Amino acid sequence: MAEKAILKWWIKSLLFLVIYGIVLFLLAGEAKWIFAWTYLASVLLTILANSLMIDPALLAERVKLQEGTKKWDVFLSVFVAILGPFLTLAVSGLDRRLGWSRFNKPLFQVAALLVFLFGALLGVLSMAANKFFASTVRIQTEREHKVISSGPYRFIRHPGYISGIIASLMTPLVLGSLLAIIPAILVAGGYILRTALEDKVLQNELSGYSEYAQKVRYKLIPYVY
Repeated sequence: MAEKAILKWWIKSLLFLVIYGIVLFLLAGEAKWIFAWTYLASVLLTILANSLMIDPALLAERVKLQEGTKKWDVFLSVFVAILGPFLTLAVSGLDRRLGWSRFNKPLFQVAALLVFLFGALLGVLSMAANKFFASTVRIQTEREHKVISSGPYRFIRHPGYISGIIASLMTPLVLGSLLAIIPAILVAGGYILRTALEDKVLQNELSGYSEYAQKVRYKLIPYVY
């Protein structure tokens, strides 16, 4: 059963990667887009790192919507993980074709790519440390859900979400589109809202989380929030 779920995770992950490429190159109207290929290679690298470092049970958990997911997170999780990123890529592709706010600054784009990879690494490390890092917000009683305070969780309470924010904001910069920053900011805002809502759920419903929150004071950025 677990093997089937992991296979579904691979299929889902690679399917999203292929669709990312189709959206970018189809809307851009060209395939000779070096930074789009570089971006896709970075996403593939992240998928491979996840497959090697993350608990297989967690990969299986993340394949589908699980029972107990908070109703407000059904839409919010879809927006930050699927709808928002696709909109960012679509705008980037159209901007490449039509030149609304397109820019070509290779050194700047490479710097943005490095920051993107840092965010991706933070996400991988967060999921590697936290076997309860589900794709939606819920208390996983059937998996004996407990507080995780190792890895990046020693410094902030929601490192996976700051990873998503970094990836969202860096994507349009890697792809050379200023206009695509608008949907990217909406995605980042979705992550911030999700952080606040999830933190409240954990404080109210997960044993030991309030004590953990007193020790690790910041949700996303040390000394800021």
